[in-house]
Amino acid sequence: QVRLVESGGGLVQPGGSLRLSCAASGGVFRTMDWYRQAPGKERELVASITSGGSTIYADSVKGRFTISRDNLKNTMYLQMNSLKPEDTAVYFCRTYEYHNYYWGQGTQVTVSS
Repeated sequence: QVRLVESGGGLVQPGGSLRLSCAASGGVFRTMDWYRQAPGKERELVASITSGGSTIYADSVKGRFTISRDNLKNTMYLQMNSLKPEDTAVYFCRTYEYHNYYWGQGTQVTVSS
């Protein structure tokens, strides 16, 4: 049974930082993704990382967010710096295993003064 559990969200002021974690179990986890969904908007890809460490980022977060993973711990991270109010969203991790996509339950990130 594939399971993804996000943590690390919270309330932060503009310009602040947060580090999200996604603990994974029950799979191989070749590629893992961070998505986010703001109120009234579609879910969007934030960043993606392969098991070998190759990464891609949405243009809106390039230079501010860093995705990483610890393959021994089966944990993925998203370091978010210089946060903006428009980064406010529920952040989800996702992976593809056994011909299915699996999602975590999400963690809320709110950027506000």
